[in-house]
Amino acid sequence: MTSHVADCSVTNCSFNDHTNCNAAAITVGGAENHAHCATFIEVGVHGGLPKVLADVGACQRSECVHNDHLMCKAPEVHVGPGRDNADCLTYAHA
Repeated sequence: MTSHVADCSVTNCSFNDHTNCNAAAITVGGAENHAHCATFIEVGVHGGLPKVLADVGACQRSECVHNDHLMCKAPEVHVGPGRDNADCLTYAHA
C-alpha cells in the first residue's frame, strides 16, 4: 500500500493541477533532515495523468519515521515550498 499525495501547493510544477498532483507517483529525495519532491518539474508544460492519482512511489529518506523499506507509510503526504521549491512537508526525522 502506498501513501497518497493529498495536496501540493507548488503551483509552478508541471504536475500540479489546482493544488493536486497528477503524476502517477512521486519520489521523495533530499538529504538527512530534509526531504524534497524529486518529481518536481518546471518546464511550462502541463504533464501527468488526466486524473489526480498521485502516490509516493519511493522514499529515499530512510531516516523518516514514515519510511518502511523505502516506502512511505504516512496516512497522506503534503508537498509544498520549504528549503527547496517542492518539499515533502510530511517528512519527520526519526
